This record gives sequence, structure tokens and C-alpha cells, in this order.
Amino acid sequence: MGCLALNASFEPLTLVPPRRAIRLVLDQKAEILEVDRARRFRSEREEIPWPTVIRLVRFVHVPRRFRRQVTNTFLFARDDYSCQYCGRHHRELRGRQFLTRDHVLPVSRGGENHWTNVVTACSPCNNQKGNLTPEEARMPLLSDPREPNYVHLVWAVRRVTPSQARYIKLFYGEEVLQAVQGL
Repeated sequence: MGCLALNASFEPLTLVPPRRAIRLVLDQKAEILEVDRARRFRSEREEIPWPTVIRLVRFVHVPRRFRRQVTNTFLFARDDYSCQYCGRHHRELRGRQFLTRDHVLPVSRGGENHWTNVVTACSPCNNQKGNLTPEEARMPLLSDPREPNYVHLVWAVRRVTPSQARYIKLFYGEEVLQAVQGL
């Protein structure tokens, strides 16, 4: 389990390995806000609580790229790990069936690799649709493809503990927290 790193403004930045969190604390670049009381780091002379949430002492400007690259990890998370044609969740797929990236307008027909042109599809649906549009294949989409919210995109593939979730809620609000926990 990672340690939630907050900016000086309490903005959740990322999850870091606990050893990295300890290094930041020892270098006085961060302070510990929450700990796992059952675990500790020990050295010859010192015992330090295991951090689960740290806050940077100085504010770090983090440039935001609101246009994130489409990756299967983020695409599948955006579509809730479900085929956008038949609705089957990845847990319902059998044998050699798996989730794939499908281009609504196929690449061979001028479609591009943009958030608004890609959806999650199970391999049988992707094979059935082939080089056609959903209309031509008579396979309507269950939801319109869209570019995900930046915060949702960043936290969609991370697991957070209840104490870490409090800080996400504090900075981004209940709606974002529910979206992250719903994944």
C-alpha cells in the first residue's frame, strides 16, 4: 500500500512508496499526517511510524495536462471495466475473451486515437463490429465516449485507504471521492 502525498495546499498529488515518504520526512521536505499504527520503520537508533499520508512542507507547482494520452488502463477504468456494446463486465468474460480498445470510427477509415473515439469492448463484440461504425454494425453504444475528468483519470486506478480518502474528499469534494471509490 502506498502513502498518499499531499501538496502544501493539501492537494492530493500521488501515492508514493512508504520508504520514499520516510525519506521525504527525514529530509524535512514533508511531515507525517496519518500513520499505520500496526507498522513502524526501525533503525539502530530510531523508530518512525509507518506513514499513510504525508504533506509536503513547501508548495510544489505541478503542471496539469488536461489532455491525457489514451491508455488501456485509463480507458478501461473510464468505462468501468465493461464492454460498451454488450455491457458485460470484465469479471463476466470467459476463456479467451478479454477487454480491448475499440475505435468507434475505425482507424482504417480515418478515426483517431482520441478519448471521444475509443471505447472499451469485449473481444467478441470488437470482432463482430470489425471495420464498421456502431450504426453500420447495428451495435449501439451504451454510453457516449468522452474525455474523463483529470482528477478521475489520475485516481481511477489507485486504491486508497479510508484515511487517505478523507483528504481526497477534503480537497476535491464528495462527488469525486464517490467516483474514485466506485471504481
